[in-house]
Amino acid sequence: MKKILSLALSVVIVCLLLVSCNTAEKTGAWESATYRRDMELGEGAKTVEVEVKAEDQSITFTIHTDKETLGAALLEHELISGEDGPFGLYIKFVNGIEADYDKDGTYWGFYKNGEMMMVGVDSAVIADGEHYELVKE
Repeated sequence: MKKILSLALSVVIVCLLLVSCNTAEKTGAWESATYRRDMELGEGAKTVEVEVKAEDQSITFTIHTDKETLGAALLEHELISGEDGPFGLYIKFVNGIEADYDKDGTYWGFYKNGEMMMVGVDSAVIADGEHYELVKE
């Protein structure tokens, strides 16, 4: 009986640890977040990862898509929104988290493998296996 209880307790602890991994706390900017843990979304031939970072917390979206650009893939899953500007989509919301330079001096930085992109998300042509970051700065 002790072995069964020990095994059951071990399984519960492991499950709790897995649930808490890659989960952003519901504080600050993350209070308005649509998702607070890593998610896998969509179906398609290409798979890309998009890491969302805000206030020292992050989660990763694994997106399967047939879209040509990252912006189209993110819009398809309603992960970003913003305004069309002279240089393309000006992202104001990522995963429900707002960054608006006009309001508070913050913006969404766009990176690929840690290097700042020189194009916007709606112009970034994607390929299978790529990793992007959207960072509230």
